[in-house]
Amino acid sequence: MPDIIHLLPDYLANQIAAGEVVQRPASVVKELLENAIDAQATSIQLIVKEAGKQLVQVVDNGVGMSDTDARMCFERHATSKISTTEDLFRIKTMGFRGEAMASIAAVAQVELKTKPQHTEIGTHLIVEGSAITLHEPVVVPEGTSIAVKNLFFNVPARRNFLKTNAVEMRHILDEFQRVALAYPEVAFSLYHNDVEVFNLPVAKLSQRVVSIFGSNYKGQLALCEEETPFLNVHGYIGKPEFAKKTRGEQFFFVNNRFVKSGYLNHAVMTAFEGLLPKDNYPFYVLFIDIEPDRIDINVHPTKTEIKFEDEKTVYAIVHAAAKKALGAHSIAPSLDFESDVNFAPLQPIRIQDNNFFNEFDTDRDKESKGNSSFPGFTPPASSGNTGSRRATSKGWEQLYEPLKQEPPVQEERITSASSTMSFLDDAFSDNSVTSSKTLQVHQKYLLVQVKSGIMIVDQQAAQERILYEKYMSSLQKKSVTSQALLFPQTVELSTADATLIKELAAEFKDMGFLFEDFGGNTIILNGIPADIHAANEKELLEELIEQYKNNAANLKLDKRENLARAMAKRLASRLQSRMSDLEMNSLVDKLFACQVPNYTPGGQKTLVIMELGQLHELFLKG
Repeated sequence: MPDIIHLLPDYLANQIAAGEVVQRPASVVKELLENAIDAQATSIQLIVKEAGKQLVQVVDNGVGMSDTDARMCFERHATSKISTTEDLFRIKTMGFRGEAMASIAAVAQVELKTKPQHTEIGTHLIVEGSAITLHEPVVVPEGTSIAVKNLFFNVPARRNFLKTNAVEMRHILDEFQRVALAYPEVAFSLYHNDVEVFNLPVAKLSQRVVSIFGSNYKGQLALCEEETPFLNVHGYIGKPEFAKKTRGEQFFFVNNRFVKSGYLNHAVMTAFEGLLPKDNYPFYVLFIDIEPDRIDINVHPTKTEIKFEDEKTVYAIVHAAAKKALGAHSIAPSLDFESDVNFAPLQPIRIQDNNFFNEFDTDRDKESKGNSSFPGFTPPASSGNTGSRRATSKGWEQLYEPLKQEPPVQEERITSASSTMSFLDDAFSDNSVTSSKTLQVHQKYLLVQVKSGIMIVDQQAAQERILYEKYMSSLQKKSVTSQALLFPQTVELSTADATLIKELAAEFKDMGFLFEDFGGNTIILNGIPADIHAANEKELLEELIEQYKNNAANLKLDKRENLARAMAKRLASRLQSRMSDLEMNSLVDKLFACQVPNYTPGGQKTLVIMELGQLHELFLKG
């Protein structure tokens, strides 16, 4: 049998390694910025074109590299950070695996110019697909400039998987912000297509937060500090009243390295328990300083995952630090230790039917006379005390009386129900509606009787499908009308969100949102779609942007479809309320007028049919 195992060529091995390290332009940004930090730079400039697809360039004033080091940095497993196995457990630098530059050079055209401090001549290198095409001396400033051009030029299949410029730029902004937050003592600037996006001077952490996220963060930062022999925690958490409906402004750094940890996030979120509305997320930027030998950062090629030697202790300290910060700023609710909870007065329960309780209280008071220690207490009726039991049950019967009364049937409801019945008869053949009565369950589901059994409609999912088709039609026809706000709202966004909303200005206008640029990351919202209830417009806009970003990260959609999906999903989530019979039947009508009534745009079912046979089985089992 002939030998079949052989060594891979270097260029192919590097491309395989690049698949782990370089996933998109933002991966290149992360590696180059971290290298600049490790080079002790005090000023770092990031230049990108076409969201990094055409160019990612990082210029720093760090220590630079010698001619030999400049050549060696493109070799696999070449690093200045570690020499022995013990060094792996004492890592304090950002890059250490020795794969980044080799991986980048394998899938891009790279130009490097570098000069060490106190030397006159630097080095100029050009590498294409792992092959060095130019190596010469050059006169350049101290530090290093690395330009990565035409990413994935030699792997077109990988390039085709890149998202739109808006999505890729958002990932670049995320990486830039993380490094800039971790090193406020370093000046950073960012240019995209020759337009300055950030210019961050050396500052304190609080000033860096405000520079990145906006001036409205000045009043919401609560200092968080906790020092223990095991680890130290420091940073800022946002006050609960400034929490947003959107995620993405939660940052954890371990030894100045950004990490993603649901475990640590849970530690902070539980400290906010009882202080946040549902689906609201606070801002925080927290740093954990811990001995390097107590963590393992080599878990994942991107180094954003981490393992702690003692996770429970870390969790407890982080949770306590967040709780302490909230308490120190009088944000957390406090207990009144002066009052005796055992003898706190009980408040009477109020029910609209006062006649019932008036009569019930009269009977109860007769029972409780002579027991002044427990006023209002009614002892259980004995078997012989039928009069008392009869009087008590009489009151409870009255409580249930309203449930026995049928609401009056209105002519409008009958008309709407009739149209629903006729449409469903065509749509479901033997599942046509047999009664005009529609029942709402927990403000979430609608029950409609059909010939074969019961149709259960998911209220929110149905509304999402209806709204999606409505907005897609409006975007295509550009026929949405707007309602002007009586008081235009100033909305300050993060740089990433401001960049996105400006790029989608035409689509937002077609959707019915009217706004103007107020400079920087601020817009003036002047109008919203005419069919939206005017309330919490700023919150709606933030939710819409967040949903759009979620869609863009997980799906490959064009701008209009993404925006229609985002709008439908966010508005539908707000429409969980008690509905009249007319509204319920109208919803069913509109659902079955849709092109695809059975599913939401994301593929979730809008309705299910439970046949009579299935209902019978529920009672026969057991």
